[in-house]
Amino acid sequence: MFEKIIKEREQSSHVQNEGQKHKNFIDILLSLTHQTINPSDEHSHVIDRTNIKAIALDMIAAAFDTSATIVEWALSELMRHPRVIKNLQQELDNVVGMNKLVEENDMAKLSYLDIVIMETLRLYPAGPLVPRESTEDAMVDGYLIKKKTRVIVNLWAIGRDSMIWSNNAEEFYPERFVDKNFDYRGHDFQFIPFGFGRRGCPGINLGLATVKLVVAQLVHCFSWKLPSNMTPNDLDMTEKFGLSIPRAKHLLAVPTYRLHGEAT
Repeated sequence: MFEKIIKEREQSSHVQNEGQKHKNFIDILLSLTHQTINPSDEHSHVIDRTNIKAIALDMIAAAFDTSATIVEWALSELMRHPRVIKNLQQELDNVVGMNKLVEENDMAKLSYLDIVIMETLRLYPAGPLVPRESTEDAMVDGYLIKKKTRVIVNLWAIGRDSMIWSNNAEEFYPERFVDKNFDYRGHDFQFIPFGFGRRGCPGINLGLATVKLVVAQLVHCFSWKLPSNMTPNDLDMTEKFGLSIPRAKHLLAVPTYRLHGEAT
């Protein structure tokens, strides 16, 4: 698949003049092939075709898998908490109305949606384990962390720590974020779903926009029920081990269209 994409971009560059051609991500990488990453270092690595495929795979996997997983967890928790989905639909109806679809420019006005996504990411961070390497010796809570030690930060455990989030840390309760000034960028170490520092997730803006818009449209356009007379308590919330902790079993739900007018 990646070889086909690369060949298409190579052929396109031959057909069009360089000044007329709009460069995409693959075009930029192709323009850097066989060039040293650091010209001042004679041992610096050279970008080749294999590197381009690896980078493209990382970009697609990071953009698709994590966002899809978060959306599925958000809908799962909303199905288990009718009160929350009702509040979210009421906000969407008041802000967007019943005659049009949710659009990206509506996102800034949907404060309840924001805390629903925050609560989802607290319980199900897109990347639950963040690896780092210490650059110097350090004492942390009485423990000596030697230089060059690989440290793995468990975001999943931090998000469920009762010492931070009170005794209902395991409960899906978006209102815990009301009047809190937490953001997604790692400034508050009790809530760091996208990592922190210079090596935090570079796709934070795209990821948030994607997840918020998809969840908002699904909740706004449809009413949802579990199949086969299942109750919210019957829904299996088991996690599957992986880089993005997906559901062990995919969510199955039955939608009923709820909009009218021009939105139809």
